[in-house]
Amino acid sequence: MNRMRCAIIGSGNIGTDLMYKMLRSDHLEPVALVGIDPDSDGLARARAAGLNAPHTGPQWVIENAGNLDMVFDATSAYVHMRHHRQYRDAGITAIDLTPAAVGPKVIPSVNLYEHLDAPNINMVTCGGQATTPMVFAIRRALPTLPYAEMVSTVASKSAGPGTRQNIDEFTKTTSTALREIGGAEQSKAIIVLNPAEPPIMMRNTVFAAMPEGADQDAVIASIHEMAIEVAKYVPGYRLKNPPVIESGPFSTPGGVVPHRAVVLLEVEGAGDYLPAYAGNLDIMTAAALRVGEAIAQSRIPAGAPA
Repeated sequence: MNRMRCAIIGSGNIGTDLMYKMLRSDHLEPVALVGIDPDSDGLARARAAGLNAPHTGPQWVIENAGNLDMVFDATSAYVHMRHHRQYRDAGITAIDLTPAAVGPKVIPSVNLYEHLDAPNINMVTCGGQATTPMVFAIRRALPTLPYAEMVSTVASKSAGPGTRQNIDEFTKTTSTALREIGGAEQSKAIIVLNPAEPPIMMRNTVFAAMPEGADQDAVIASIHEMAIEVAKYVPGYRLKNPPVIESGPFSTPGGVVPHRAVVLLEVEGAGDYLPAYAGNLDIMTAAALRVGEAIAQSRIPAGAPA
């Protein structure tokens, strides 16, 4: 069986959760979980799983590039910006789980197969992975989508240092994805860290402006179809309530529209390493794994067993 050799950079919540998912993969072989804290729980778990667990950060990846095919960066936008050229020059495909947005943005349920040859692929953000599919689903049922807005609410406990340092990048990258991939003409993204106890699961709300004469039944059907598609690789992804079409008028940055679609989503984590309420982190690792496996499958030589 052909498996791509992978290193995960970042031994925090996201990197460690991704490691457990990757250990089950038929197409990706985790070689190392790389961190900077020798005493981190993630590195201890990597050692227990029989993986390399260096604490020298991205430099370890560069020094061992000859033994790696792919790197999954679960650090921060700042760190990825510093090192992405080194990964590229070393011939390692980079899957970027930060909001750095160096390479093309990929949402598996929408454009999984468009950038499999890219040297750097950006996984947008947790909110982007949750809501861009719905914006796309609405847009494909309409002649035009003047405006889309998303609000992502996550448990404060599930927002680690990387998430908190990247709030500005989160809103910018997510909003851009709603336009570039979702198809909205204008967009806005908002993230809320909720300190409630017990912690809430990740919840997302999508508001999408609908022009006059829109086929409302087609919009609703498209939303349901997309929820099924995303759940194929993120099992905890679901509609919290049935989608609704509200009557306006509603003001948007592009003008007044007569209706808007409202979609309420919830994401429950799989519990591989993270608690179930951390769906915001789980959706990132699940989506990144899906992309990595698609890349690996696309590079299987003709006639080789899949």
